[in-house]
Amino acid sequence: MKPPVLPPLSPVDGGEPPTFYMDDDPLLESGARDVVRVRELVKELQSLTAGGMHFADNLIVWGRNMSALSDVAFRKAWTSNCAAHSDVSIMWRRYILCTTAYHCVHLEGDFVEAGTLNGTAIKTIIDYFGRENFQKNFWGYDTFDYNPVKSHNFGGQKEGLLKKVLERFVAYEQVKIIAGLLPESLRGNSPEKIAFMHVDLNSAEYEVAVLDALFDRLVAGGVLILDDYEWSGPYRAQKIAEDAWFDRRGHRVIPLPTGQGMVIKHL
Repeated sequence: MKPPVLPPLSPVDGGEPPTFYMDDDPLLESGARDVVRVRELVKELQSLTAGGMHFADNLIVWGRNMSALSDVAFRKAWTSNCAAHSDVSIMWRRYILCTTAYHCVHLEGDFVEAGTLNGTAIKTIIDYFGRENFQKNFWGYDTFDYNPVKSHNFGGQKEGLLKKVLERFVAYEQVKIIAGLLPESLRGNSPEKIAFMHVDLNSAEYEVAVLDALFDRLVAGGVLILDDYEWSGPYRAQKIAEDAWFDRRGHRVIPLPTGQGMVIKHL
């Protein structure tokens, strides 16, 4: 395996860190009883705290370095691939994926995403390295043209989405888009060794089925990101099912404040 070509490290000055404040975050509508009041309180909080504030994706923190905004390669990849307004909101989640990928490109095995939708996460990760520099196969799985999880609705997931996603990756030979219902669509269309896996299926049943099929193929040191693990409400069933699944295998999910969960595969 050739040594990976990595995105350059951006220099950081000693000044005050940047702020990421998204006043019109569409995700706030589902996480606040009084959206207007929350925005007023966050504005007041911003005036009372130091720099390095983040307000988006239902995550409010301050006094952080906001490393994603200082990473020039990431900012370019992220901003150029926002296919929906919510893609702006989940900036920190995207950076988790890109920096995890930075680790995983050094390992043997392909990249996998279960729950690809518009393909934005895959394309952001590859563009972070540069299309010509990304040497891994990246497999993307989804039903695309229909939604099998009736309790969740996603804009654009209807007939014609698959065609749009395939067109989006026409110049990305390393991307393999597989349409169909998981886990059946994995049969004959999945790698034997996996370095990086991102699971975002919004369903405990489907996610556990994918783990059953693929987790043993994740190489030692490989990383799994569960997009919904630390989100409550309708996503809590995923945490409950996945905690039990990993406990039986001697792994523990690392909860992230972004709402994601991380698992580092051990021997």
